[in-house]
Amino acid sequence: MLMAATVSRAEENVIVAHGISTFGDLKYPADFAHLDYVNPDAPKGGEISEWSFGGFDSLNPFTIKGRGAALSTIMLETLMEGTADEVDAVYCLVCSTIEYPEDRSWVIFNLRPEARFSDGTPLTADDVLFSYETFLTKGLSSFRAVLSQQVESAEVIEPHRIKFTFRPDFPKRDLIQSVGGLPIFSKAEFEAKGRDLEETSIEPYIGSGPYMFDSMEVGQRIVYSRNPDYWGKDLPINIGRHNFDRIRIEYFGDYDAAFEGFKAGAYTFRNEASSLIWATRYDFPALQKGWVVKATPEDGTIANGQSFVINLRREKFQDPRVREAIALMFNFEWSNETLFYGLYNRINSFWENSELAATGLPSPEELAVLEPLKEQLPPGVLDSEPVMAPVSGANQMDRGNLRKAAALLDEAGWPVGNDGMRRNAAGETLVVDFLNDSQTFDRVINPFVENLRRLGVDARHNRVDNAQLVNRERSHDFDITTANFPMGYTPGSGLQQYFGSKSGDDAFNSAGLADPAVDQLISIVEAAETREDLHAAVKALDRVLRAHRFWVPQWFKNVHTIAYYDMYEHPETLPPYALGELDFWWYNAEKGEKLKAAGAF
Repeated sequence: MLMAATVSRAEENVIVAHGISTFGDLKYPADFAHLDYVNPDAPKGGEISEWSFGGFDSLNPFTIKGRGAALSTIMLETLMEGTADEVDAVYCLVCSTIEYPEDRSWVIFNLRPEARFSDGTPLTADDVLFSYETFLTKGLSSFRAVLSQQVESAEVIEPHRIKFTFRPDFPKRDLIQSVGGLPIFSKAEFEAKGRDLEETSIEPYIGSGPYMFDSMEVGQRIVYSRNPDYWGKDLPINIGRHNFDRIRIEYFGDYDAAFEGFKAGAYTFRNEASSLIWATRYDFPALQKGWVVKATPEDGTIANGQSFVINLRREKFQDPRVREAIALMFNFEWSNETLFYGLYNRINSFWENSELAATGLPSPEELAVLEPLKEQLPPGVLDSEPVMAPVSGANQMDRGNLRKAAALLDEAGWPVGNDGMRRNAAGETLVVDFLNDSQTFDRVINPFVENLRRLGVDARHNRVDNAQLVNRERSHDFDITTANFPMGYTPGSGLQQYFGSKSGDDAFNSAGLADPAVDQLISIVEAAETREDLHAAVKALDRVLRAHRFWVPQWFKNVHTIAYYDMYEHPETLPPYALGELDFWWYNAEKGEKLKAAGAF
């Protein structure tokens, strides 16, 4: 429960607390010993290693230039941090307490005087202010735009006290959490090295976190080591966490090469993303000998919104009938049975696998949100069930969906010509180009392309390397690409980056959606003051986003499919919102030595 002192200051009730929750009380009191889901006696030591796809050429993920290395911000801490067993609470980390009025119009962070960067220099309020001002003027444009809407001013009060005052016209619900979640740079290090947040760099950051940069082979491998002098290792929020001495990431060009590397012991923990590999290839010697554990712990997180995303910036995709016709040609049911061994469920909602997903007809609460916007809404939002992904039959080509798609394209002005290809009134063929950098995804996209060509669409599968894909997605040079829409249980201003009109030129808004009704609904979500109001507003937004049909939703599973060398352990009960292998798992040295002696790696 929330345990916070309330004091009177200049006739204003000021709350002093160790954390804050968007709605309701905090789970952990101010004197908590450790998080419930950790092992407080977990030993320190050993290494955990995972794989990543493609390569990297930068250690700065805050710019659209280059491709940032995995975990390249691991050394940067924030004033406050969330937990894996609450959806909308954050607790002090670099700060010791926060002070704020009941209306949350401002906040003071009281920093821990013992906080230090890994080079031994103190972390002060000046570093926090410098970091805020850097994010306000540099880096991703959509983030800058949102931050400038939220904060009116920031000022250092004392060396370890900083105050943020929020704009009066912006909803205050999540703003303390937002500024409390900004990464903290070392001002001295930035100035000494002339860093620019908008430029690519292979110079690692100096941070105050439990891990530091260790070594790398650019594009191939990066290693982080635990800081033995980490200032915050004994804080209650850190007890039982950050247990590995080293975290190593190995890069591979494709899934097959990465799997072969895992079998050979080149890395030791694999979160399997290929259903084909999971279903057919986990019979290798290391597994048979008991060296490798295969497990499926439950995953209580919201599905990540993985989907084929249609680029609305292209004129040919402006008509929603064209987008609907394209979606009808992806046969998930056949793909799941034939390609995925029945391991997946279909995504329908941007908040799939949660109570925030819209279902059935709009509730009275949802209608209260939607009806003032009725003149701007896509057809059917107010009086129909939400748009669902098409259901197909057992054959790759579903003839019923083919007929529906053909009728839609005819109506949209793309009839079939004498050569079987669809053309508009200007004689242009309907070209649909799929951008893809993954060999594993070929088997998913090729049948989709074949179905579209049966429809008369000039569909093409354009295989590019990883660097080309990143550059083309960032410059919006694609027809269809695969992207994710990771949503939270308490969505707020981040929605502007994925769906807001002002973020149309940003990398996060992959579809290029720009709709005043969506902007208004995002504002309502941001302003919701109760969990009930939030749920109604999110479900209303979900309905409208799905009605725009700018995505062809793919699939998800509600379990983690993981495999790892049997030298890692975790608490018996995992938290609902994180697997946490890099966070609160640990290394069993005795098991590790036995595996090495047996020749496992």
